[in-house]
Amino acid sequence: MTRDTPMPDVITIQVPFRVVKRGGRKEMQMPEGATQPRRTDNTLVKALARAFRWKRMLESGEFATTAELAEREGIAPSYMTRVLRLTLLAPDIIESILDGKHGLDVGLGRLLAPFPMDWKHQRSSFR
Repeated sequence: MTRDTPMPDVITIQVPFRVVKRGGRKEMQMPEGATQPRRTDNTLVKALARAFRWKRMLESGEFATTAELAEREGIAPSYMTRVLRLTLLAPDIIESILDGKHGLDVGLGRLLAPFPMDWKHQRSSFR
């Protein structure tokens, strides 16, 4: 179209997809072969940001113990230690989470569960 060509009043676009239920929520499923843009998981990104912030606060000496920091943050010390463990993830796994390229089965619950400290084993666990 050019500038001189008038725009039509109505434009119809057809997008093939179907709606499926997964875990109590509805999800759009694209047809075979269609590519879907990845979206970052904000929950994972926030958890990573908190983990590295807390680590920095502990390393700087601002807080002497995780219990002291957890009290200040108003959370349970056990939760804080599980989140802090995210700082031990392999750098490429952290990058894939921030880019939204992590596996669909990688969620916060799975990352807060114990995982291998060896980066090679982490890669095989989370990919």
